[in-house]
Amino acid sequence: MTSQPFVVTPGEYPRPLNVVGEKITVLASRETARGYEIFLQQGPEGSGPPPHSHAWDETFYVIKGSVEVICNGVAATGTPGTLVHVPGGSVHSFTMGVDGCEMLSVSGPISEAAALFTTIDAEVPPGPPDVAKLVEIATKYNVHLGALDGAAGRDGLQE
Repeated sequence: MTSQPFVVTPGEYPRPLNVVGEKITVLASRETARGYEIFLQQGPEGSGPPPHSHAWDETFYVIKGSVEVICNGVAATGTPGTLVHVPGGSVHSFTMGVDGCEMLSVSGPISEAAALFTTIDAEVPPGPPDVAKLVEIATKYNVHLGALDGAAGRDGLQE
C-alpha cells in the first residue's frame, strides 16, 4: 500500500471522544498514518488516566496549560513547548494542571489507543466512571492498569 498525503483542518476534525472527562480527538488513525496514531487531547484540571502500561510508545507535546506526567515513578511537569516521550511497557500516568491542558499525542505503530478511546466513549457514560467497565475495556486493548512491581526507576522520564 502506498502512503497518501493528508491534511486535517480544524473544521474537519471528527467529534472529540469523551474519555473519562478528557476530550480526545483522533486526528490520524493507524490506517491513515500508516502505523502510528495522532490525537489532540484536552482536559480540565485533575483529569487524566491512572497509572497504566501498554506495549506501544507514546509521545506528548504540550500546547496549552500544564500536565504532570509520572513515568516509572519519576515525575515531570510539562508546560507549553514541552515534549514528553513514554517508552512502551513503562508504567505511567498524567494529570492535567490548574488551568487544564491541551496536548498533541502520538502513539507508536502497535498502538490500540484509538480503538480504546472509541470504546470508552461508546460504553462509559459521562459522570463518575464505572471502574469495572473501564478495567474490562482496558484489558481488551492490552492496557494494564496499576503499577507493576519493580517498575520504578526503569526508563524513567529525564528532564
